[in-house]
Amino acid sequence: MLREPQPDPALISASIIPAYGKPAEHASRLAAWKATQIESLDSESFARTMREVHETMGLSRSREEIFKPTFTLDVFRLDICGPEEDNLSTIDVPGIFKNTTDDPTTKQDMKMVKDMVLSYMRNPRSIMLTVISANVEIATQEILEMARECDPKGSRTQGMFTKPDLVDKSTEDKVIDLVEGKTSSLKLGWIVVRNAGQQQLLDQDSNRDVVESQFFRGAHPWNNLPKDKIGIASLKIRLQEVQTTQIRREFSRHMRTEVGRKLKAMKQDLSALVKFQNIVSQAMATSYGTHELFEKDQDTRLATIVRNRMDVFKSEVEEHGFDGDGEDSDDDDDDDDDEEADGIAVRKNMNASEHSGTIDGILHEQVNIRKPRGGSILAWIEDQYGASRGFELGTFQTALLCTIMNKQSGKWTELALGYVSDVIDIMHTFILKVLLSIRPDEQIRDKLVNVLVDELSKRYREAINRAQMILEVERMNLMTLDNKFQQTPDIAQKRSHQEQYEIVKVASKRFIDNICMQATGYCLITGPRKPLGLFSPQLVADMAEDQLMEIAGENATLSRRRVQLKKGIQDLETGRKIMM
Repeated sequence: MLREPQPDPALISASIIPAYGKPAEHASRLAAWKATQIESLDSESFARTMREVHETMGLSRSREEIFKPTFTLDVFRLDICGPEEDNLSTIDVPGIFKNTTDDPTTKQDMKMVKDMVLSYMRNPRSIMLTVISANVEIATQEILEMARECDPKGSRTQGMFTKPDLVDKSTEDKVIDLVEGKTSSLKLGWIVVRNAGQQQLLDQDSNRDVVESQFFRGAHPWNNLPKDKIGIASLKIRLQEVQTTQIRREFSRHMRTEVGRKLKAMKQDLSALVKFQNIVSQAMATSYGTHELFEKDQDTRLATIVRNRMDVFKSEVEEHGFDGDGEDSDDDDDDDDDEEADGIAVRKNMNASEHSGTIDGILHEQVNIRKPRGGSILAWIEDQYGASRGFELGTFQTALLCTIMNKQSGKWTELALGYVSDVIDIMHTFILKVLLSIRPDEQIRDKLVNVLVDELSKRYREAINRAQMILEVERMNLMTLDNKFQQTPDIAQKRSHQEQYEIVKVASKRFIDNICMQATGYCLITGPRKPLGLFSPQLVADMAEDQLMEIAGENATLSRRRVQLKKGIQDLETGRKIMM
């Protein structure tokens, strides 16, 4: 691998890339081998390096090592970085052979080498430099047939003849015709180079480039060939041209594919948001016949499930929300655990959720509340009145109402938070199941949920906080403007105990309405910050540019997602038109 201008002088390093599928111990040993202090690539230094490589790879180096393989799929990598080097990666694969030898080479070696060569040739991003000796019959060269199969258009196959000095005089014209393109079967044609022979290699004073230049200047008929068809310098220029063309072609093809894929994904994302809102609208309108999802999964019938849970909450507050006689005697303390175990579970949808813990910290825990004690609540109120009398004239203190209210509404907190948590659970399960139906791809679906989960959690907490606020208001200052409680003092005195009971009942009805209308209705179902609204593609329609720019980070809402999708689609459409 040659790399462009870095240090001066050039830096040379070597490493081994283990083949895929090799045992972990073998792969680790190969990956750990590195040579970073190579000063030159002279024969002695390079031979020493290759001996180390053979030893590390476990290859045979002589006929005596018959139990070691001759070939391997592991890759020896040589990096040369310097100011005179080009950005070029060259893969030198073994030559194809058809006969076994005593070296030893086996039939398995033959198959391994051929498969290895084909794997590189089939890579559409590679450029094939088919190196053939000019003194052999070209029609018999299997490598050319393999190149035609891997590159039928011939757009990445460059022919290269070597050893022109060894060509028989009778066959020189055939080679010349191929190089000049008169009979060439290669679209990119051929280039002739004259490498150093054995004699020049042994002569340390011999210069390879000088020998080649002298040959093409003086040897007939090679000196009549066009300058761009001869010599290593011409080959270098030609490979740069082919490489540039190949990069542009492959980059353009790859980018078209990638752009098309991203464009399709973005359109699907945007389409999914629209589909989601359609299903939400159908679920809220109980139009269950408009989508097969409602028949396939009963948990997606959102309006019906929430309404049924709302009715259960109402009946539980009315039937079990009061403590009856309100007394907590010492004798009863020992039985509390048994009573609560047989009591009312405040969570009804514990098994409905598929959120895998993402909102567990928000939901109220499952608890059981005991059923109302026996006894007359009016008698208990009379006892409370008797224990709280002061110097008031014939009526009761408003503080007594607070005492009565706090004791009688002791179960409201568990019932209300259990109900709101169930509605959150139902809604979150609905969101995930609808996403599953419109985006089966788990990775994309998880990505959408991850983007929105923080904002969803905030809105779920708002519903819980609203329920807690309603509870606090009901217990802080008991008040009603109901006309039947705005009576004259003498009537109030006559009916005080009954009216205290009635006030508590009115408060419970108001409490049920407020929890259903505000905590679940407004915060979760119909309000402007309802969780289902996060998936609406209309959220950003009226937002100014500076508002959109403020939305950042991983916790971005759907508004930013929709803007990004539209902008991305526009850019990709423009890019696709440019490349066509």
